[in-house]
Amino acid sequence: MKAARMIRIGTRESALAIFQAHEVQCMLNRQGIATEIVEITSDGDTDLVTPLYEMGIQGIFTKSLDTALLQNRIDMAVHSTKDIPTKLAKGLVLSAMLERATPFDCLVFPKGKATNDFSGRHIIATSSLRRKTQWLHRYPQHTTENLRGNIQTRLTKLDNSAWSGAIFAQAALERLKITSNHYITLDWMLPSPSQGAIGVVCRQEDAEILSICRSINHTATNVCVSAERDFLAGLHGGCAVPIAAYALIEKEQLFFRGNVFSLDAKDKVEVEMNFPMGQAPEAGVLAAKEMLTKGAESIIKTFRPA
Repeated sequence: MKAARMIRIGTRESALAIFQAHEVQCMLNRQGIATEIVEITSDGDTDLVTPLYEMGIQGIFTKSLDTALLQNRIDMAVHSTKDIPTKLAKGLVLSAMLERATPFDCLVFPKGKATNDFSGRHIIATSSLRRKTQWLHRYPQHTTENLRGNIQTRLTKLDNSAWSGAIFAQAALERLKITSNHYITLDWMLPSPSQGAIGVVCRQEDAEILSICRSINHTATNVCVSAERDFLAGLHGGCAVPIAAYALIEKEQLFFRGNVFSLDAKDKVEVEMNFPMGQAPEAGVLAAKEMLTKGAESIIKTFRPA
């Protein structure tokens, strides 16, 4: 497949975002498609102090690229799919997802300070409300502190801190290969919906780009991530609500898990359901309805503005 024009791939300026854009670029170049990377500053990269859940803005990392797409300054935008709002700007569509890396979080230790004993009092750093509530539910004797910045900045802060560890998306560390610190996979912690997946957004009316995106779309990832995003949308959640979800295809079935925790990490509502593949397009919606039946709304509404 060859495009009739140079394809402009938009990305944020962080190292991880540029890596992800290059992944898409390499896939397109292998098809003989000419591309160029266009770096754009996002609002989420300028305020590195305020926790994301306190900003109360949907699409904090995608807004600037959405604008560039709508102004025809780029042809496609590459994101961590977990940063893409479930309701996109009018005229835009999530057109492709690359094969997913590990969806799980990991706990990274300061250099030379690894431990497997969390029975005592520890300080764990994270800027994610979802990670914070799940961690404190499991370890109520611990405390957490906010940690913002790009991955390299956060690792430096960790090494120079009194913290016992910091929580990161494992896929990000593995993609960048930038840490020699010891870390452990937190496979008990449900990830953010669509974590570990790279997504491509383009203009809905651009038939040529849509066709190109279909050629790099990974079907199984798309099925699982779409279910997780539908679950999030069904619960009317965003970055201000600690909603987690993970879908996995095994033996012609889609296995789905999801949860939400209260701000004090004491209360939770969770769901675990199996679906035949024919029902996969409805899985996220059905799982969200089950969560609401179990009382999830009573937790979710506490995170909404009064």
